[in-house]
Amino acid sequence: MAVRRMLIAGRYRLLEPVGSGGMGRVWLARDEMLDRDVAVKEFVPPDWMTEDEQTRLRDRTLREARSAGRLNHPHVVRVYDVVHADGLPWIVMEYVPSRSLQEVIDESGPLPPVRVAAIGLAMLDGLLAVRRAGLLHLDIKPGNVLIADDGRAMLTDFGPAVTTAGLRALAAAGIVLGSPKYLAPERLIDGIGLPESDLWSVGATLYYAVEGRPPFARPTIDATLLAIAGERPDPPRQAGPLTGVLAGLLRHRPGDRLTAVDAGAALSAIALEPVDAPVGSSWPRRPSRSRIGFAVLAAVVTALLAVITVLASRPGGA
Repeated sequence: MAVRRMLIAGRYRLLEPVGSGGMGRVWLARDEMLDRDVAVKEFVPPDWMTEDEQTRLRDRTLREARSAGRLNHPHVVRVYDVVHADGLPWIVMEYVPSRSLQEVIDESGPLPPVRVAAIGLAMLDGLLAVRRAGLLHLDIKPGNVLIADDGRAMLTDFGPAVTTAGLRALAAAGIVLGSPKYLAPERLIDGIGLPESDLWSVGATLYYAVEGRPPFARPTIDATLLAIAGERPDPPRQAGPLTGVLAGLLRHRPGDRLTAVDAGAALSAIALEPVDAPVGSSWPRRPSRSRIGFAVLAAVVTALLAVITVLASRPGGA
């Protein structure tokens, strides 16, 4: 049988791939029982993992996806079903005709601050629903924010760990999952994930949306990770009224960051009543490299050896 006509769990007919990444592919599929289109994520663990590690990661992914299935929010792509077929987990999600924020920026360039503020409001609204459910996202980035044909911005493609227990299990195995350019400093240095870690990733994603580049644009992954761990973000040039919000979300210490409520209030003011603000306003000066503690750098270099970079299910998500 051709792959295009492959039937999963006797119900989901794969039609065509719509994205790929480091841990599998996402397919447009047809739910033949309910006669509707769905998105089906084929989860494939990295082949460099041992067989035992792959099994544990597959089992953990299934459990975490079922937890994400509790969410029902207009700014979060729903998880409908989780099945096990051909030795692999398959995650069945709401199909949303859309482009990723990454694709939008790649095709059309950076967005105006007012539009980015509206996208940020939707992301924070969805993230608050994630938090109320006792979950984390831990893979927020431009490739995992959908801009639907009806105008909605939606979070999609949760990381393999969305619960505290799941994150602890991965950390115990020395696995840090995420996309380096959007990974919060504490996740890199300590391997921990907090609600504030998602807020940092929101800030990095909005920075990309308005600037057309991530807040730590470096020539190599190692240089990027070192910068995230020990430097301040590059001052934005096009953020205008968003500058203070970005600075507040991208603070190094989790407890110093803007809360979701405060960030939402600031973004709402920008989206509803845009005002002119000097570019760079409220943006902290970047410290010299000499002020970065040696202990921090040593911890980062050690952490680099354990970081696993997992690309998004949509092209260009890294």
